[in-house]
Amino acid sequence: MRSIAAAAAIAALTALTGPAVAQTTITISCTDAGMERTLCQEGAEAWAKETGNRVQLISLPLSSNERLAFYQQRLQTGSSDIDVFQIDMVWMNTLATHLIDLSGSIGRGEVAQHFGPMIENNTVNGRLVAMPWFVNAGLLYYRQDLLEKYGRRVPETWQELTETARLVMEGERRAGNKGMWGYAFQGSAYEGLTVNALEWLDSYRAGNIVEPGGSISVNNPRAVEALTTAASWINTIAPPGVLDHNEEKTRELFQSGNAVFMRNWPYAWPLLNAERSAVKGRVGIAVLPKGGPDGKHTGALGGEQLAVSRYSAAPSEAISLVRHLTSRAEQKRRAVVGAFNPTIGELYRDHEVLTANPFFSELYGTFRSAVARPSAAAGVQYSRVSEEFWSTVHAILSGQSNDIGSELGRLEKTLDRIIR
Repeated sequence: MRSIAAAAAIAALTALTGPAVAQTTITISCTDAGMERTLCQEGAEAWAKETGNRVQLISLPLSSNERLAFYQQRLQTGSSDIDVFQIDMVWMNTLATHLIDLSGSIGRGEVAQHFGPMIENNTVNGRLVAMPWFVNAGLLYYRQDLLEKYGRRVPETWQELTETARLVMEGERRAGNKGMWGYAFQGSAYEGLTVNALEWLDSYRAGNIVEPGGSISVNNPRAVEALTTAASWINTIAPPGVLDHNEEKTRELFQSGNAVFMRNWPYAWPLLNAERSAVKGRVGIAVLPKGGPDGKHTGALGGEQLAVSRYSAAPSEAISLVRHLTSRAEQKRRAVVGAFNPTIGELYRDHEVLTANPFFSELYGTFRSAVARPSAAAGVQYSRVSEEFWSTVHAILSGQSNDIGSELGRLEKTLDRIIR
């Protein structure tokens, strides 16, 4: 009986993972944000079934800072415990020496499907060290029902957002929702705050922190104006707890029905419209506001890539998995099911993709013209630059310094030393 049970177990395992002959186990790292882990697992298991291999998923911290430290710890010791890494687009220069050059294993036509700027971003010293998986740009989510209720339009400027958020928040609190806030964003001291604050600066045409060539542009009157506006939100239209919010905490506040506006990535869309969501069918999406009449609509460029460790014991299989997960078919599936923006332009004209995500076509220009973080200009020093920037912005938002101009002057000197 034991032999029969063992045979049955082996048969069941084979049915799930493919033939038992010459199986190779590939380990891939995936984050747990929203639907990311589920979709990653489904895609990886489909590859395993096709190829007769096995896959193992490694869960990652939500914090991008912690995730990068986790990667560096393993790669710097030459560890082979992770074959395929999910990496942020700003880490290319930091991790490139530990990653395989994919250009010899992936055809030019396959590479050419993807947005050119992302391929350029992922190419370091002529080496294609990662393939684009999905692209992001910061978006403004708003309660469509509440704007209609109070006769307000989608805000064009941050000043208009501030006024509308206060009006609706106070009206809803008088109506009984004491937990209502006006605006939710990522204010914790981490990479997400760099992204938010860069959007504020860019919307005021206040520069990109570090410009091509290495000049520091963060200390200017428009930057002071942008950060003064943001600091005014804390404990007025944004809760004090926003200073500890990442993407998921922000989404949870908005999805519970307790915020009028939210800044987040596109991944939040299907979650906000899920069956049990308190705001299902009540949410709209727009570009982020301008920094005044002479400002600009903007959104920070984000996105995740897949790379293969040079220490992988099975590089051929790992590259095969990357090709599968970044393919047109898999990117289409992820777009339809999880609202992950493809890195293949053709999919933005796909009927099924647009039916699931009607805002893709309306905001396509945002994805194409989003402001990039200065990782190319800062090179291998980007992590230090970003940490100094978000630390300064967090201190300003939390009221530790009321002299924003002086803080930006100090930051300018620090960043100049780092870049030099």
